[in-house]
This record gives sequence, C-alpha cells and structure tokens, in this order.
Amino acid sequence: MSRVASCVALGVLPAAPAAPAYPVQVTPDHDPDLRRAASLDEELLEAETVDVETYLTDARRIERIDEELRTGFASLAHVGKAVSVFGSARTPPGHPEYEHAREAARRLGEAGFAMITGGGPGIMEAANRGAHEAGGKTVGLNIRLASEQGANPYISRGLNFEFHYFFMRKFWFAYLAKAVIIFPGGFGTLDELFEILTLEQTQKLAPRTTIVLYGTEYWDRVLSLQPMVDWGAIGPKDPGLMHRVDSVDAAFQVLKPALEAELAAEGETVKAPKLKLTRK
Repeated sequence: MSRVASCVALGVLPAAPAAPAYPVQVTPDHDPDLRRAASLDEELLEAETVDVETYLTDARRIERIDEELRTGFASLAHVGKAVSVFGSARTPPGHPEYEHAREAARRLGEAGFAMITGGGPGIMEAANRGAHEAGGKTVGLNIRLASEQGANPYISRGLNFEFHYFFMRKFWFAYLAKAVIIFPGGFGTLDELFEILTLEQTQKLAPRTTIVLYGTEYWDRVLSLQPMVDWGAIGPKDPGLMHRVDSVDAAFQVLKPALEAELAAEGETVKAPKLKLTRK
C-alpha cells in the first residue's frame, strides 16, 4: 500500500467530506453487555474499564499513533512558518470576533504566514477564511466530535487532517506555530491555551511562542491568574506570558517582533517590513 493510501486509510490525510461517524467499526462483533466507546479517545482512555467494550489492541493503538506522527512530519514539513488561531466553534459569521479573526488571518497570510486552526466552524473558519482570501496556506487539524465539528471550506487542498486522538492533534498545534492568537472560546479553547502556556512556562518551546488573548473583557472575567500568584502556585511573572488585546492592530503590535524575527531567520528580510500593523 502506498504512503498516501495508507494515510487515507488511517484517517490522517485529507478527510472525506462525509467521514464515517465514530466509533470506527473495526469488527462487526459486539458484546451487548458492554457499552461501545463513543470515540477513539474514549476507547483508549477507558480500555481498562469493565463496562466499556475494547475493540482495538494495544498494538493497533500504537500503530495508529505512530502513523499519525509519521504522516504529520511527511505532510506538514512544507507548511513553514505559521500562526495558530483558537476560539469558539460557535461564533457565527458577521460576529465582531469572527470578522476580527478573519482580518488578522488575512494580514498574516499577506505577510507569508500559514494559518493553523482546528479546521471547524466559528473562529476556526474565520481564520482559515482570512488566510485563504490572502492566498496563503491554511491548515485544518480536525477531529470528529459528537457535535459542532465539521471541516470548513477554506482549508488548503491537501492540508485538511482528521486525527484519531486529541493529544496528537495538540502536538501539531504546538509543533508548527510560531505564535498563537486565542479568541473567546469554551473548554476546548482553554485546553489548547493551557497546553501552550504550560510548554511556555516550563521552557519546552524554543524560540518562545507569543501568546495573544483577544478580547480583554472576556479573558479578564474568565482568566484571573492573580489568585494563583498569591497562592504561590505560579510565579509573579507567569501571567506576563500572555498578552491581552482588543484590536487587530494591537495584536500585531505584540506579534511583530516574533514574526519579523521569523521572517528574517528564513532569509525573507524583504518581506519583514510588509508586516503592516495599522491601516491608514
């Protein structure tokens, strides 16, 4: 079997428009006394639970994880410098945050940066759409969910991926992004934020990844870290790992040093001045 055929079979190359719902039926046999896991994440995490049916062997799970890792390196190596955008899948087109994410992504695309999102609707769609409108690469790191998630139409051909496992998907967000912009969102957005934040705090990312929180009213209410500082759970400088902004221009003021350094490091010094921060 060719690498492409193998990857399609494993579900990590461009997802079919109507991908089969989880759980993947590996065998028609089913024990009626056991509950079949609703997703492959649950199948893995609940493998030792007596009332959940296990239908993959450990060897098969390891094979899938290995293939997703190998395929990612092979298929995403050409993406180059990129920025990840996170945010709610429930933010509709026309909403101010949707349009701000679209504008930020468009300007990043014009500067030569690929856009990486979870590949779904809402803020993810807005960011893929903006980069697409700028003629840039747009990547969708999708995962099948019971609700909300479906690939948006603005992902570049060949760069729409559907992962079996959340932890592998999050690896690629961290691996590819030179900066992240995080719009208001729910538990999934917070999960992605704290994944990057923990890697930053523990100095596992080099060079450092710039983290921008978009929408100070929302984030000030949702994410107050001062009690953690007061308790001694984090250092007094740790809240400074995130930058809170309320406009696309302010976001670019924060992002400019890291993004222009990335352009210069790749020998694109001519492009660096084109990273516009304001519109006259």
